[in-house]
Amino acid sequence: MKTALHHNQRKKEIEMRTDRTRTKEIEMSADRTQKKETEMRTYRGNAIAAGVLFILCSVAAILSIVPLGETVGAPVDFAKLAGSDNAVVMTALIQFVWAATGMGIAIALYPVLRLFNPTLALGSVAGRLVENAFILIGTLSLLALLTVSQQAAGSADPSSFQATGDALVAVREWALEFVGPLAFFVGTFMYNYVMYRSRLVPRWLSGLGLVGAVLALVVPLYAAFTQDFGFTTVNTVFHLPIGLQEMILAVWLIAKGFSAPALASVAATEEGAS
Repeated sequence: MKTALHHNQRKKEIEMRTDRTRTKEIEMSADRTQKKETEMRTYRGNAIAAGVLFILCSVAAILSIVPLGETVGAPVDFAKLAGSDNAVVMTALIQFVWAATGMGIAIALYPVLRLFNPTLALGSVAGRLVENAFILIGTLSLLALLTVSQQAAGSADPSSFQATGDALVAVREWALEFVGPLAFFVGTFMYNYVMYRSRLVPRWLSGLGLVGAVLALVVPLYAAFTQDFGFTTVNTVFHLPIGLQEMILAVWLIAKGFSAPALASVAATEEGAS
């Protein structure tokens, strides 16, 4: 009897040890799998999304001038603008795409950039969000200007609307060509700096972005001190480097993504810290 009881107890102890061993093996296997997934994570989806958004944002920014051309300016030609209502609405829609894709770029890059510098990553998002908020302010000013133009066109005294119309034009110009571009410089400089330091993309590419961002800063400063708004020679020349860099960066992110060694170095650092 005692032998049987001893045998059963011994059997239970063996089974419990076996269960503990299996549990430990399962946990170790899960840890290895999780670690492997962390090491292998390349943020490919973020890279492709950012690349596509860079292209869409640039296209929308260029196309936004097509429907209206030089129709909007002070003093406002109310009759001409009132007759261009479809072009105004089309411009507003294109500018909405411009703003939305610009915000999307910052959001797509943030999860990757924060691995290397959380503060600058958040700063780059804030910069791009402010930039595109002012694009939308400029869009809203344009739509309000359309309403004022239609009222002026149907009025016996259109000149009474002139001050309001010119003020809306001024809000649009300062929002799109001074405050917005200043915020663009902040956001663009920050994320290119993080990419340069981390080598997420080749340094020549992020370095070109840093130079392009600084050159682009000349445009809003020139516009502010001269009040020469619009597509001037200064605007075109000093925006060209950052425009070129963004298109190359977009193609790079879509085709190659972020640097695997750079991401692996972060995973190794986190593993060592844990």
